[in-house]
Amino acid sequence: MHKRIRNIWKRICCWTGLCLLLASPLTAKDFTVVLDAGHGGHDAGAVGRISKEKNINLKVALAVGRLLEQNCRDVEVVYTRKTDKFIPLHGRADIANRAQADLFVSIHTNSLPKGKIARGTETYTLGLHRTKENLAVAQKENSVILIESDYKQRYAGFNPNSAESYIMFEFIQDKNMKQSVRLAQSIQRQFRTTARRNDRGVRQAGFLVLHATSMPSVLVELGYISTPDEERYLNSAQGVSDLSRSIYNAILDYKRRQPGTSGVGEPADLPAEDSNNLPTEDVSEESESRAEPEKTPEPTAPVPSQSQTTADAPVFKIQILTSSTRLKTNDRRLKGLAPVEYYVEGGLYKYTYGASTDYNEVYRTRKQILAKFKDAFIIAFRGNEKMNVQQAIKEFKQNKHK
Repeated sequence: MHKRIRNIWKRICCWTGLCLLLASPLTAKDFTVVLDAGHGGHDAGAVGRISKEKNINLKVALAVGRLLEQNCRDVEVVYTRKTDKFIPLHGRADIANRAQADLFVSIHTNSLPKGKIARGTETYTLGLHRTKENLAVAQKENSVILIESDYKQRYAGFNPNSAESYIMFEFIQDKNMKQSVRLAQSIQRQFRTTARRNDRGVRQAGFLVLHATSMPSVLVELGYISTPDEERYLNSAQGVSDLSRSIYNAILDYKRRQPGTSGVGEPADLPAEDSNNLPTEDVSEESESRAEPEKTPEPTAPVPSQSQTTADAPVFKIQILTSSTRLKTNDRRLKGLAPVEYYVEGGLYKYTYGASTDYNEVYRTRKQILAKFKDAFIIAFRGNEKMNVQQAIKEFKQNKHK
C-alpha cells in the first residue's frame, strides 16, 4: 500500500516538474515589446484604391515581430492581434499593461481627403496637438471608439470628433515622454535612412491608445494610402520589408541604450550611413569635468572653422536635413541657417552645416542648432568620400595625442 502511494507521489512530482519545465522559458526574456497593428476586423481603417489600412498595418507589424523573434533571443514580442480581428482601443492598451511591456508601438497608415496629396512617414507621441493637421490625425484614429457599444461609459464621455475633448491632453504629465520621444526620433531617422522615405517628423497629439498605456509608447504612420504611388509602395514586398526593418532597427537601438538589457540582436540590413546617425559625444578628455551648461542658441550658430582641414584628416560636418529636391539658399526649411552645403546620396540631397577637422568644435556647434534641427547629427568625410564617423572620431583622438 505504502509502495503504491509512493509510486503515485513520484508520478505526481514528475508530472508537476515537467509542467513547470514546459511553462518556463528556455531563454530569459529581459525586454518586452508590444506591437499593435491598428484597426482590424469590421474596422478597416483608411481605405485606398487597392487596399485597406488594417491589412497594411498587420503585414508590417508581423514583419517587425519576425525580425525581433529571429534575431533577439532576449526579447519577448506580444501582438495585440495577429489576424484580421477587431480589438477595441482600451483592449490594446490592456494587453500592453498586462504584459508589463517595455515598449508599445502602434502601427497605422495615414490618409487625406480626396484631392489632397501627401507622402512620407511621421511618428507620434502623446500630448496636446499643436496643429490642426495633428488634431485631424488623432481624431481619425480615435474615432474607432464610436463602433464600440459602450464607448460613452468606457471613455468617460470623450468625443473623438470634438476639439474640446482634447483639452485633457494639455494637462498630462507623461513620465515616459522623454523615452517615447527618443524612440520616435529613432524610428523617423530609420525611415529616412533605411527606407528612404520622406521624413514628416516627430509629432504630438492626443491618442487614446497611447494615453492608456503605462510604458514608453509611440504611434507610427507608415505613409499615405490616399496617395496612389505611396499606396502601391505600402502594399509591395519591398515597402513592407523597408518599413519593418526601420521599426526593428529603431527598437534595437532604443533597447541597447537601456540599462540592464543585453545587446543580443543585430540591425537588419542596416545601411552604412546609419551608424553615423547615432548621437555622439564630445570626445575631449576634459569633457566630463568641464561640462558646459546648455545655452540658448543664437539666431545663426557660428560655423566651425575649416582652416585646419587637410586632404588626409577626416572632416566633420553636421547633417541637418534630407530632401528629394535641391533647395534654394533661402528655403524656409533651412530655418535661416547659413552657409549650408549639400551632397547627393541615394538620389537624395543631404544638407550639412559647418566643416572642421576638430570634432569637438563641430560637436559644440551641433548643440547650438538642436533647437532648430532636433535630429541633426554629425557625419564625416575624407576628401570627397563619406566615411564612418566612429572611425573618424578614433583618428581625431589619435591625432590629438601626437
